[in-house]
Amino acid sequence: MPQRPNILFLMVDQMQGQVLDPSHPCRTPNFDRLAQRGVRITRAYTPNAVCSPARASLMTGLLPHNHGVLEVIHCVDDDQCNLRTEHPHWAQRLSDAGYRTGYFGKWHVERSERLDRFGWQAFGAQEPYASVAQKLKADAPAKRKVDPAVYLDHPPSYPRGLLCGVTDAPPELRGMGIHTSQALAFLEQALEASAPWCCVASVTEPHDPFVCGRAAYETYDPEALPLPGNCADRGAPGAKPGLYRKCASVWDGVPEQQHRMARACYYASITEIDAQFGRLIDRLEQAGQLENTIVVLTSDHGELLGAHGLYCKNISAYEEVYRIPMLACGPGIAAGGTSAARVGLHELGPTLLELAGAEPLGAADGRSFAEVLKDPARGAEWSTGFAAYYGSRYRLTQNVYWDGDWKYVHNGFDIDELYDLAADPGELHNLAGEPAQAGRLAELAGKMWDRLRRTGERNLTHANYPPLRLAPRGPGA
Repeated sequence: MPQRPNILFLMVDQMQGQVLDPSHPCRTPNFDRLAQRGVRITRAYTPNAVCSPARASLMTGLLPHNHGVLEVIHCVDDDQCNLRTEHPHWAQRLSDAGYRTGYFGKWHVERSERLDRFGWQAFGAQEPYASVAQKLKADAPAKRKVDPAVYLDHPPSYPRGLLCGVTDAPPELRGMGIHTSQALAFLEQALEASAPWCCVASVTEPHDPFVCGRAAYETYDPEALPLPGNCADRGAPGAKPGLYRKCASVWDGVPEQQHRMARACYYASITEIDAQFGRLIDRLEQAGQLENTIVVLTSDHGELLGAHGLYCKNISAYEEVYRIPMLACGPGIAAGGTSAARVGLHELGPTLLELAGAEPLGAADGRSFAEVLKDPARGAEWSTGFAAYYGSRYRLTQNVYWDGDWKYVHNGFDIDELYDLAADPGELHNLAGEPAQAGRLAELAGKMWDRLRRTGERNLTHANYPPLRLAPRGPGA
């Protein structure tokens, strides 16, 4: 039997998918290097707009309504939003297939932090990997000053919050470097063994607040960074959900100069991540194992970064939040390809299992897109996608359905949204109220209901009580 491929999984937190676009100002030489060796997917999306549900979908292949994690787990009581453990994770399948597995960095899938329960034989809380983190943290400055910095103090009586800033602490002594060093320690052992391995390096950056090192920051000129073309968009009353405008008011007092600084800090943080992950790629190349290793880069979700006057995620279903970076290279993957396939983060696990020749997950809400990685031209067959958001601290329901260039957003809390992403990539014009689009709106709503039914959703598909009939058409066939 031929040697199974190794897997290096590079995971970031809250990185926009457009960062990997060739014309983007963010500098990522190592990510570009991977893209040249493999396939970059330009329409990859997250099935949920926040960390825990998205990461649980990544691990299980299930949508949130099936794995049970509907919002960020530290925001709720211990008996809420718990991962359903009867479903296998793809790391368990790899472990059963003889892989040595290791996971280092942000988990955020469930509360036990016992990753060995889910197929990860080595993880950051174990020795010797915990000692690596302890040593690096001990070497870090006891108090890290952030200067310059931008703080938010609006509305009044909320705690003063950091939006972005610059630190003198080097990346090797911050989270991204610590978790990369742990992964590197795992690789040093795995490279000496004969068994195939899977290693995940999961960093918390470039999540807000956007804190970057001074050296990386000084390579960017904030004044030269363009603001997004939709930064002034709030939508006229009745044209967009009112909640979007209400949320955007938090940043209304931030001057343009500080918006530009936030972008520079965000991009500089990504450049630092690129360099840290480059340490892992270089080590594989030195060991002669890069050619036999599938390398994947992705994020749990995106970041608004000033689009529509908003930052972070949670409020809005815009592409800046839902479009995620995704590229892969290695055995069984075409070199230098680009695909417009609409693939979800929850479909990555089934894909890796197919490429590794391991047993599939079985019950899953998506399918392997290994065929797209082998032949990017097949992306036209992957034109639809579905995502759902259930709120975080504030309860709300939002379903997103993509069909080609069209995007439908069913908002249970306000008016729906409909965008033609080909004609309006900035999502400035909500067409949901246009009489000429009534037929398309009903058609996409029907497809949304079909996806919910096919994946076993049991809440909204049975919401037939009169006050809950909030979609342009109901769930009936």
